[in-house]
Amino acid sequence: MATTATTPKNSLTESTPRAGVRTWIALAVLMLPVLLVSVDNTVLSFAIPSISLALTPSASELLWIIDVYPLVLAALLVPMGSMADRFGRRRMLLIGSTGFAVVSAFAAFAPSAGALIGYRALLGLFGAMLMPSTLSLIRNLFLNPAQRRRAIAIWAAGFSGGAALGPIVGGFILEHFWWGAVFLMSVPVLVPLLILAPIFVPESKDPLPGKIDVWSIVLSFGAMVPAIFGIKEIAQSGLSGTNVALIALGLGLGAMFVRRQLRRANPMMDVTLFKNPVFSGSVSANLLSIFSLVGFLYFITQHLQLVVGLSPTHAAYVLVPGLAITIISGLVAASLASRFRQSWLVAGGLLLNALAFLIVALNTNGSVAGIIAAFVVLGAGVGTAETISNDLILSAAPPAKAGAASAISETAYEVGSVLGTAVLGSILAAAYRMNVVVPQGVSAADHDTASQTLGGAIEVAGGLPAQQGEALLASAKHAFDSGSATVALVSMSLMLLAAVMCLWTLRTAVASPEPVEH
Repeated sequence: MATTATTPKNSLTESTPRAGVRTWIALAVLMLPVLLVSVDNTVLSFAIPSISLALTPSASELLWIIDVYPLVLAALLVPMGSMADRFGRRRMLLIGSTGFAVVSAFAAFAPSAGALIGYRALLGLFGAMLMPSTLSLIRNLFLNPAQRRRAIAIWAAGFSGGAALGPIVGGFILEHFWWGAVFLMSVPVLVPLLILAPIFVPESKDPLPGKIDVWSIVLSFGAMVPAIFGIKEIAQSGLSGTNVALIALGLGLGAMFVRRQLRRANPMMDVTLFKNPVFSGSVSANLLSIFSLVGFLYFITQHLQLVVGLSPTHAAYVLVPGLAITIISGLVAASLASRFRQSWLVAGGLLLNALAFLIVALNTNGSVAGIIAAFVVLGAGVGTAETISNDLILSAAPPAKAGAASAISETAYEVGSVLGTAVLGSILAAAYRMNVVVPQGVSAADHDTASQTLGGAIEVAGGLPAQQGEALLASAKHAFDSGSATVALVSMSLMLLAAVMCLWTLRTAVASPEPVEH
């Protein structure tokens, strides 16, 4: 964290102990679960076509396979953070790692879409045990402000970079193995964590933890699940009283959750932090940056494989430049914060996101070069906005509430991941369903399958006479790309509005001097 401009000669930086080699090794160990959880948010992007062909899920099931993991993860981050404070952060990290590895092995061999959704939900449960512990442990490990800022910048870069790395890792794995292998990658990542964490990462816990609030856990989870489910069902079956009621239920439970937090002496989530416009604006920017990244990856990875016809590995190569820019821009953004207003940097990142979606919308022939350019621009925007917004979230909160601020930051990331596929994926599914034309003479079951997803249409086309199959493929690919253009325009408009919002809410956030290391 940066010291304030009024601290003479960075006396705070000089007086606090500096981290040694052992502490930096501990940071490297803690980055393993950060990368794993963020990679797991998007690693299935490249497996969607294979899963569609192998398990033949409906459009709604396909979205649930992707979204149930970050949904459960987001709903349980704050409760698990509270439990980690009580029972020990390293202990919770190790329990979560063990459970994550075991469930991943089961998910790799899921026999049906429903089973895979269930395993993904369990992965979200154990993933929620991993994430709250990492940033809290990092804050305890790095007491020197300059070193702590650098460590947090690396943590943020790992978060956003991991999300972009997911499809690349998934593409490489799927080129050589079956779709379930993407889940097995967690085992070789978590085994070193289980060995090294007890050696290099010291245990820490809150000496005076608050009581575990079961009702707050129930309300936080209940607020998200009905709302997201309602959004998905609107895309699947259209607007209905039931779907609207589900969304209303989620909003109502969310209001009850907020009311309960305001009334408790030791709330599970300190919602009063949102009274600070810099804090609330930064959380919104954090959420929307990941929203744009995950939503982009959801439809672009399908386009590259199912429309363009690239292999998983070749499709992954297309995303490598954007991944590199995401990581680089995140690290560069930390130094830019001492020279420019943070509101400009965050808004600039969101404007780059808008430009990326404009490139997609204008790339009517779906060329690979256009996709590369779009993802490079998006990577620069996400890396900048995500890093600066995370720094502002932590600095806008009082030091005594840093833990709550960290939990909210991580929750915003996961909610953005959920909404990226739930909202944009639902728009894409609805646009595809409205535009695809299934040839006459196709059975009712095949008609339904082809009308749900592009992967389903490809499967059905393979069993049709050549002329009918070609007609279905042409229609399905056109419908998918038409839906992608619609998603891009919606996303661009949202990013433009978000940039204006950040310029207003973050206007009081000023550049802080970079601490000098001695």
